[in-house]
Amino acid sequence: MFPPPSAGEAARAARDIADRHALTLESLLAVLRSRTASDRGARQTAIDIAAAALVDLRAASDEREAGVLEPVAGAFARLTRDLRPLMTYGDLDVQFVEPPENGRALPGDVAHAARAIVRNAVLATVDASSARRIRIQWDCDGRNLLIGIRDDGAGDRAAHDDGLRPIAEHVAGLAGDMTVTATPGWGTDVRITIPLDPPPAIDGDALGALTPREREVAALLATGARNADIAREVGISEHTVKYHVSQILRRTGARTRAEVVGLLR
Repeated sequence: MFPPPSAGEAARAARDIADRHALTLESLLAVLRSRTASDRGARQTAIDIAAAALVDLRAASDEREAGVLEPVAGAFARLTRDLRPLMTYGDLDVQFVEPPENGRALPGDVAHAARAIVRNAVLATVDASSARRIRIQWDCDGRNLLIGIRDDGAGDRAAHDDGLRPIAEHVAGLAGDMTVTATPGWGTDVRITIPLDPPPAIDGDALGALTPREREVAALLATGARNADIAREVGISEHTVKYHVSQILRRTGARTRAEVVGLLR
């Protein structure tokens, strides 16, 4: 008998289902808005999309176990199939840079999460409506899945925007890292790193070994303060804040600031 899913697993499953619904609805809208498809062709395509989505959702309960591996090229190919309706009928030109076929295979949960993250990023770009082209790249360095998503929009997006913030939170939940670089007039470049192996255990007892200054910085981290805010509050430079944060990560074994915040809470 399998144990009941945890609250986190249930929330993740609900989020994945919502992602699938959003992708299906966005694809249907793209078809119905198309100026190149005939009424009959659009209707048939919409039926095909809905039928495929229904099959996909019904198969969701049979998602591969976390221990089962997916070849990185195969996981990427499935992503391209997911996004094909937007490529065919939408106004967004989606370009793919395929990963090397001999890259390390991805754990099933990482592959599944990575596809959901990219789908959400593409839909967020569609909602922003200023971009006409988006480039998606996957690679694997042996320890991490590396994702690059670049668009040619206005270049005014940031990680805390409504469209990208949920993606940043999803990445943080996977012990990953996400950076957003926006260049006005040239577009936005999103870089995501997702570890393929589970993070090491966090040493909660190590919090007691922090120096007084490190404990002060850690307490401000728990409030969601940024480096600049912490520097002003404590009266030190941002460079010194970065040093203290790196020391906190090293002492506790945490890999991200989010893990430290979770530990403190």
